[in-house]
Amino acid sequence: MRQKLQFLSLFVCLAFTAVRAQIPKAPEKKEGDGPYTQLIIRGVTLINGTGAPPFGPVDIVVEQNRIVQIQTVGSPGAAIDPARRPVLKQGGKELNCEGMYVLPGLIDMHGHIGGKEQGTPAEYVFKLWMAHGITTIRDPSAGNGLDWTLDEKQKSAANLITAPRIYAYTVFGQSSKTPITTADQARAWVQENARKGADGIKFFGARPEVMDAALRENKKLGLRSCCHHAQLDVARWNVLNSARAGLTSMEHWYGLPEALFTDKTIQQYPLDYNYNNEQDRFEEAGKLWKQAAAPYSEHWNKVMNELLSLDFTLDPTFNIYDANRDLQRARRAEWHEWYTLPSLWQFYEPSRQSHGSYWHHWGTEQEVEWKNNYRLWMTFVNEYKNRGGRVTAGSDNGFIYETYGFGYIRELELLREAGFHPLEVIRSATLYGAQALGADKEIGSVETGKLADLVVIDANPLQNLQVLYGTGAITLTKENKVVRSGGVLYTIKDGIVYNAKQLLADVKAMVDAEKQKTGWQLKQPGMQ
Repeated sequence: MRQKLQFLSLFVCLAFTAVRAQIPKAPEKKEGDGPYTQLIIRGVTLINGTGAPPFGPVDIVVEQNRIVQIQTVGSPGAAIDPARRPVLKQGGKELNCEGMYVLPGLIDMHGHIGGKEQGTPAEYVFKLWMAHGITTIRDPSAGNGLDWTLDEKQKSAANLITAPRIYAYTVFGQSSKTPITTADQARAWVQENARKGADGIKFFGARPEVMDAALRENKKLGLRSCCHHAQLDVARWNVLNSARAGLTSMEHWYGLPEALFTDKTIQQYPLDYNYNNEQDRFEEAGKLWKQAAAPYSEHWNKVMNELLSLDFTLDPTFNIYDANRDLQRARRAEWHEWYTLPSLWQFYEPSRQSHGSYWHHWGTEQEVEWKNNYRLWMTFVNEYKNRGGRVTAGSDNGFIYETYGFGYIRELELLREAGFHPLEVIRSATLYGAQALGADKEIGSVETGKLADLVVIDANPLQNLQVLYGTGAITLTKENKVVRSGGVLYTIKDGIVYNAKQLLADVKAMVDAEKQKTGWQLKQPGMQ
């Protein structure tokens, strides 16, 4: 029997208890080649992540784990003059990638490292991320425990495991022996969290004086933060309060419509609403944006301008609620057949116990409300970007029919739907994520001197972001044959070259083995 996981209320109300059961750690690394004394990636078109348009062909020279040269070697369609190319040194390695595209390593700003309830070992999660070009993640809760997460972080940094770079953000109050109810207790916990080696804190909400003290102390110590402004505390502490106190980024959209209210102070809850009934929670959440100030109105602009002045970051995670507006589409995503573990699929299915499985009676009315919700939400996010605000890409996968890696690419598609130019999408997925982490001097763009975190693909992602999915994009040849184009070819992290398609094959083998072991077959809910 699946354990009851009221995820948000668990952390909001009981954050001082022990963390939930841990998943198996990643095994010793067997994949990847390098780093090399010299690696030259030949003849690529470069999308560098800064917002610059594509240019190429270029040769990118990497020594050990750093980019040391980016050399333009010709013009598109013209033969490359060998005399213009960087010379391969003895013992070096070159990849002939002519006609291909290179991006910075992608950054998932909301990447939970699996969960016992989902039955997802770390190897499964890490390989799905790496197969999709995700070379850095922010774990916004350290849900397997801070010590567990820091151990995986250190192993990843030393390239002892196949995994993205990890930034560990502890849930506020995690492992505290007593509830944190005063400002002094909040500051003491924040100081101890920093001493333990956490990179930051994820908040869900608390008493205003506790939130204020914790956020200010955390920023004073030079650490960063994020917050899911859960409904249990949002009436007394919304996004504006957090931004003023020093919060780095808001997650999802909670707390922002509440800051935009003009004719109320609390959302219009039905009188039989129960937060712990997730059908209630998420159905009513889909009606929040229409309760907020209208786009471009005086109050809407006032809130946006203040957030911009505070250099505040939005991490919308559009993808994780995508099923709310079209449940059947999310359930039927083609990658579930091959790459979603049986235990993860079972976790997704309608349930009164599993978090994010709130399909008690979800239908047309709920989906229409959520479609309208997205239009208003996306309008704010796109305009925030247009006015110079930082918007990042995060997935929150492992819930609500969004499988690791695949859901992140869906997030990029949804940023595009919101109005972002594809180059703006890539910048949000790379440089802006690095800025929010305070790591943009090392990662986030393909520039000389930065770490060699790169994505190589044989299709143009600006023309179709779907080529970044592990399953690629459907293409019809001149011969009327259906083929797949794209799918990341190489994920390069720290100068180490990983065959992304082999990583995906490893995941499929894990899923196949589990199916064979359990005799499980994917069936749609309620179908025999």
